[in-house]
Amino acid sequence: QVQLVESGGGLVQPGGSLRLSCAASGTIFRMNNMGWYRQAPGKERELVATITSSGDTKYADSVKGRFTASRDNAKNTVWLQMNSLKPEDTAVYYCNAGATLRGPDGIYRYSELWGQGTLVTVSS
Repeated sequence: QVQLVESGGGLVQPGGSLRLSCAASGTIFRMNNMGWYRQAPGKERELVATITSSGDTKYADSVKGRFTASRDNAKNTVWLQMNSLKPEDTAVYYCNAGATLRGPDGIYRYSELWGQGTLVTVSS
């Protein structure tokens, strides 16, 4: 069974930095786009950043210039470096990935994977 396991959340003061990690476990034929979403209390989940297998990135306007996504294709791992954090960045951050997996019937299918979420709290 393929899973995404996140780490790196926590409490940080405004202006501080955190680095989130997300590693995929299990047998993956091909990992496609990977990315990060977040959900603040009382709000809908929103896209933070995506990164393709070739390293092309896209960011939400609210995090451009402060957050950087990177990945290691050989390790099926993605990171999110978050700098100059603001209280409004407080949220549960979720790792997301599109992967091609081989099913028990031998057929390859596209699957969307989600991590369990890691809480980031920005507060003084």
